[in-house]
Amino acid sequence: MTATSEIQSAIAAATKAAMRARERERVKALRLINAALKQAEIDGRASLADADVLAVLTKMRKQRRDSLEQFTAANREDLAQIERFEIEVIDEFMPQAMSAEELETVVAETIAAVGASGMRDMGAVMGALRETLAGRADMGEASRLVRAALQR
Repeated sequence: MTATSEIQSAIAAATKAAMRARERERVKALRLINAALKQAEIDGRASLADADVLAVLTKMRKQRRDSLEQFTAANREDLAQIERFEIEVIDEFMPQAMSAEELETVVAETIAAVGASGMRDMGAVMGALRETLAGRADMGEASRLVRAALQR
C-alpha cells in the first residue's frame, strides 16, 4: 500500500462522505481531484507529499478560474456555475489564504532577505516566494507586488 498525504486522506474521506450523502455534483468534483492526483502520481512515479498535492490543487484552481472567466465572457452561466462549485470544493483542501496585508509583508521580507535591488533580481525573489507561499496566495498577485516594489 502506498503512503498518502494528509490532504489526500482528507479528500478520500470527503469523497466517501459525499457518496454516502448522495451529493452527485460534489462526488463528481472530488473524483476530478482524485483523478488529477492519481495522474500526478503516475507521472512522477512516486506517491505525493502534501506539497505536491498542493501544487496539483493550485494548478486545478487556476485552470478553473481561467475557465470561469471564459464562460462568463461567453455568457455561459450554466458552465460558469459548475466551475465556481469546483473551485469551492478545491478550496476546501487548500491552506487558508493570506490576506493582502500579509502578502505585502511576506513580499517585503523576501525582497530584503534575497537582497534584491532591481528588476534583474525578480526571478530570485519569485523563486523564494514560491516556496513560502505554496498554495496560500495567488502567485500572479505576488508577482505584481514584487514588480511594483522592485521598480521603486
